[in-house]
Amino acid sequence: MIDKLSWIAVYPEIVLLAMACVIALVDLGVKSSHRTLTYVLTLLTLAVVAVLQAFYASGGNTFYGFGNMVVSDPMGNWLKCFATVALMITLVYGRPYAADRDMLRGGELFTLSLFALLGMFVMISGHNFLVIYMGLELLTLSSYALVALRRDHATATEAAMKYFVLGALASGFLLYGLSMMYGATGSLDLNEVFQAIASRQVKHQVLVFGLVFIVAGLAFKLGAVPFHMWIPDVYQGAPTAVTLLIAGAPKLAAFAICMRLLVEGMLPLAIDWQQMLALLAIGSLLIGNLAAIAQANLKRMLAFSTISQIGFLLLALLAGVVNGNKLNAEYAYGAAMFYVVTYVLTTLAAFGIILLLARAGHEAEEISDLAGLNQRSPLFAAVMALSMFSLAGLPPLVGFYAKLAVLQALISSQLTSYLVLAIFAVMMSLVGAFYYLRVVKVMYFDAPASHNAMAVSAPADVTAVLSVNGALLLVLGIMPGGLMTLCAQSIASVVKSLGT
Repeated sequence: MIDKLSWIAVYPEIVLLAMACVIALVDLGVKSSHRTLTYVLTLLTLAVVAVLQAFYASGGNTFYGFGNMVVSDPMGNWLKCFATVALMITLVYGRPYAADRDMLRGGELFTLSLFALLGMFVMISGHNFLVIYMGLELLTLSSYALVALRRDHATATEAAMKYFVLGALASGFLLYGLSMMYGATGSLDLNEVFQAIASRQVKHQVLVFGLVFIVAGLAFKLGAVPFHMWIPDVYQGAPTAVTLLIAGAPKLAAFAICMRLLVEGMLPLAIDWQQMLALLAIGSLLIGNLAAIAQANLKRMLAFSTISQIGFLLLALLAGVVNGNKLNAEYAYGAAMFYVVTYVLTTLAAFGIILLLARAGHEAEEISDLAGLNQRSPLFAAVMALSMFSLAGLPPLVGFYAKLAVLQALISSQLTSYLVLAIFAVMMSLVGAFYYLRVVKVMYFDAPASHNAMAVSAPADVTAVLSVNGALLLVLGIMPGGLMTLCAQSIASVVKSLGT
């Protein structure tokens, strides 16, 4: 008998699933080439789900359902709320682009996006190896289909094939690692796995062997070096609206499963997985920044930028436990959550401008396509400039505070090795500033090409959302306290429940 609390724990997921099915059926009767009814229903559904998640999160309660297989806690609920809002913004930015490219012949863009979001929800709520893996597969299968949505576009089809093959390999890594962990501990439940590892009754070598495969699988989903090569190809090859969908909300879900698996399930093995994350972070910061310098394609440059940003996220995750002490955990993991939320917000603005500049028959994918944007539209040039400055970590934008919080987490550990990592991260940020500022230079100081000289216009909803998005990068940079406190309190509830 399933108790009432179990249904309450997954109520937002039930609403999302039911509405995704309803929207898929309603879309069969929609004749509009812009899929207006499907679009409006999708946004209304996402708005309701976001409000539900915010209501759950603000309550501050943690409870489990379905025999501890799912968990509803402030961290998970806030991440699901932010992911829902990110998907709403993605669809607002992406619909004009998709309509121009005949991607709205059916409602697949909207329904597959909803199922991808449902996969993220299941990943974030999962408190059991099988539930987490089930959510991951729902997200990735929906993503494969979305990348291949332009059926007549060879580049998108090629990107989808690469994504599928490499994604299947990474899923195999993760599943094998989880099966090894299950074989060693005898449980799929994260709390029971935590207690079995902490009891030191299991051979350490077996646990580490499984852990290597789990970290490899997670590194692929995050896009960390050396499991990063799918990111530039998929970002460049996928339709830009789908690129934004992959680059945005799923990063929040990937952070969540790192917290669930590595922190809630395997914190007693922190000394082992922290060493692995350190190597992944160093490689991501180095290769991501150096490779981005050589890119002329804007989407590909942002792909390598993503890899370097993931390096910073990993630095925050590895600073949580110091010599077996969890005193730094709340601040370090809170900084990681703040970093990933603000990174997604910045990415939405950057790709929103790319989508806006693209028009029928022309993709605004090259950095040179931004030439003279300030002359054509000062507002949109300002939003793009704020995005680049934030990604570079320049004050007073939110990207600066996010990087500062990560560096503070590393330095507060008082370990020499972490201090060296912090210095290395700062040096790599200086390298990264070059290619971000190059984009700003092109927008403000280069003359536009003849085919790009026309003024830039956008639908009212896109203009409004882009303006708010850009403003938030500045406002949250000047006043980051509220969001930082929210993240720290959400993480505190996770840290306090460890092993219980």
